[in-house]
Amino acid sequence: MTTVAERTSGRASARQVAVWDPLVRLIHWMLALSVLLNGAFLDADGKPHEWIGYIALGLVGLRLVWATVGPRHARFSAFPPSPAMALRHLRALLAGVRDIHLSHNPLGALMVYNIWLSVIAMGVTGYMMTTITFFGVKWVEDAHEVIFGWLLISVALHVAGVAFDSWWSGVNLVRAMVTGCKNIPGGQDVK
Repeated sequence: MTTVAERTSGRASARQVAVWDPLVRLIHWMLALSVLLNGAFLDADGKPHEWIGYIALGLVGLRLVWATVGPRHARFSAFPPSPAMALRHLRALLAGVRDIHLSHNPLGALMVYNIWLSVIAMGVTGYMMTTITFFGVKWVEDAHEVIFGWLLISVALHVAGVAFDSWWSGVNLVRAMVTGCKNIPGGQDVK
């Protein structure tokens, strides 16, 4: 999925680069829908909430497997969780450097891992609440709620980061997660 096609959009030439394969996009949007349904619409004590939570956990599990066997941009190696790289990226942003990354930028990579770990922790604590041992145990319920709060903050930061990076880089990241292709502005190098 690394085909690059030159095309002209308006006055500037842009490269359209296939980045996100259909499975990555499906998992992303299904996970977003799962979080939205469980957070905003479903009764937290109901079976649909429980099953949507397990679906979210399964989606993250599938994405982790795909990150080891999927195409190049879907793999862990395309977006390593590196605080040092994230700090360098942040410094570059503050210095006015417009880096374009084919996969996630280093800050985005940390957010991806954060969201995945949060969903896993939500799934584990959610499951624990259904067991005889942990049913009604306050610290498990509290942990589930705290993790959900953290997940909401993370999602808000993710959306804000996508909006900022789309504006800053000139690459519409939402469109890329729908179509699978990033339109790289003419003359821009990618990392």
